[in-house]
Amino acid sequence: MRSKKKNKPMNFLEGLVGKLTFGGLIEAMRQAEGMSQVNFAAKLGISKQHLCDIEKRRKFVSPERAAKFAKILGHTERSFVGLALQDIVDQSGLRLKVRIEAA
Repeated sequence: MRSKKKNKPMNFLEGLVGKLTFGGLIEAMRQAEGMSQVNFAAKLGISKQHLCDIEKRRKFVSPERAAKFAKILGHTERSFVGLALQDIVDQSGLRLKVRIEAA
């Protein structure tokens, strides 16, 4: 049986805030930069309302958009796409865990 490699930063964040979601990550990053939703949305190339909907989990982002956000914010596609896909799976009610591996 293959052992699971733990992602220490993600485990740390989840310990602080509970289950980490894509919207929660985006909101935390925005707040850490001290940016308003208007300014952060402009940085991402989306409307303030769309950003608000993402942060509040009223809307979910596609893997492609998650990868685009990762690039804009200087983070890995893998972590952003994984969280975006996990949100979609969780929203559907499936009890599955998403794992992303580079091709």
